[in-house]
Amino acid sequence: MDISFKFDPEVLIGENTLSMAGTIASRYGGRIMIAADSGLDQQLIGRLKEILEDSALSAIVFSGLDDGSSVDMADKIVELSNASHCDLIIGFGGEKAQIIARMAAIMAPSKMPVFDLLEGKNTPDKFLPFLAIPTEGLNAFSTADFFLAADPRNKLMKSISSPKGLYASIILDSSLFKILSDNNSAAFVMEGFFSAVEAYCSSKANFISDAVLERALNFYAKLLKGGSGGMNAETFAQAGFLTALGSAASCPGVGAALAAAINARCSIPKPLCSSALFPALAERLSAARPEKMARVASYLGNAKAASTAEAAASVVEGIQRIMTALNIKSSLSEYSIPLDRLTAAAEAARGLDLTVNSPWTVSEEEVFKILKQIL
Repeated sequence: MDISFKFDPEVLIGENTLSMAGTIASRYGGRIMIAADSGLDQQLIGRLKEILEDSALSAIVFSGLDDGSSVDMADKIVELSNASHCDLIIGFGGEKAQIIARMAAIMAPSKMPVFDLLEGKNTPDKFLPFLAIPTEGLNAFSTADFFLAADPRNKLMKSISSPKGLYASIILDSSLFKILSDNNSAAFVMEGFFSAVEAYCSSKANFISDAVLERALNFYAKLLKGGSGGMNAETFAQAGFLTALGSAASCPGVGAALAAAINARCSIPKPLCSSALFPALAERLSAARPEKMARVASYLGNAKAASTAEAAASVVEGIQRIMTALNIKSSLSEYSIPLDRLTAAAEAARGLDLTVNSPWTVSEEEVFKILKQIL
């Protein structure tokens, strides 16, 4: 065997893998905190609670999280989990619920206030094990050693260190991905494709990340070319996992930071922010990484070009063609956002450490041009 690769944490992918939650959680103790998305069906939360109780575990539910929740909700989860002497925290729901629950797991043993974590004070050595059960798939930061969170005091993005060994496991139950049946399903897939492209073109990319991300790109391209009727949940789960794995081996880019910044400042769904940014970022990536973007063009099914540079340049047209076919907005103009409102948020995003791994020079002027393109 030339290559041996072991992935940590354990990841379970498939329909009804939620049923394994009790088996996994029981490895860590008898009292479990469920930090749940308030948008979830109560029967679904009840199902998870029953699964845990069938494994002789005691489950406490905190169900006050949603897309508009501030990360200082993590303080309430910490308070409740400590009062209940919980042994593990489960993040159950969408991306915001996962971020807040992940922060609470880091903070709980030391009772660290959320603002200390946001200010970059030393990450505690002790943490509660974290079991992630996402209902919108994984994102580029899901398994990385850092993730992004918005400071509620100014709505600017901060980078949070994620300690090694934090995850007990990740359960990707494709039957939970209700997002694939709503009107924004294509935007979620486009966001995943965008994340995979950015990490694929990162200056930190390597053999492992390339191999994993090329597979993810192939999955996303098939989903997008299949149209709104081809959003297969199993394929989406696999693509999301591969993107998270590849991004952890490489690095997300400035586009991911800008999408998170716009979402935090203006409360526009992040998949729509990412989709609007994609053509503008693809144009710059095509110039910086023509060989790789030519490969992306082949996944999109673009016509064979005379040169690598022309093939790379065709990616923008291919993305716009798919976005038009799937009715994904290519700008945020309908939200009538003043450019002034985003300037500070975008500059804070540009200042994050991950930006230096972008394969093109991310100057203030370039970020300003990108914002004008999408607004």
